[in-house]
Amino acid sequence: MAVALVPDEVEFTAIRAQGPGGQNVNKVSNAVQARFDIGASSLPGPVKERLRALADGRITRDGVVVLKAQGSRSLERNREEALRRLQELVDRASVVDTVRRPTRPTRAAQRRRLDAKARSSQVKALRGRVRD
Repeated sequence: MAVALVPDEVEFTAIRAQGPGGQNVNKVSNAVQARFDIGASSLPGPVKERLRALADGRITRDGVVVLKAQGSRSLERNREEALRRLQELVDRASVVDTVRRPTRPTRAAQRRRLDAKARSSQVKALRGRVRD
């Protein structure tokens, strides 16, 4: 079940990018910081809970996802990258894990296991000292 994000619920802030880039990196704010409040979003309740429960350093204690995108020199491309990564995070949280039901070995499997153990035991017993 894919849950689509509403881009209007994401707050974008233009910030200065880090790293190399010459004069441009010091003058232009092309990096994007995206903030997404999980509690105030229109996501379904179970998806919100699983999103909050994710062990991800980008999710604050208050339930706000903070992403930084600075890979491109274009502000618009960085916005799209941040939205794409946020959608991936939501997609990961929207997948429901299947519940594992423990099974028991069949009676035939138990018998085969015990027979193999008995054979192994006999082989090992024959490795002992030979007595006259």
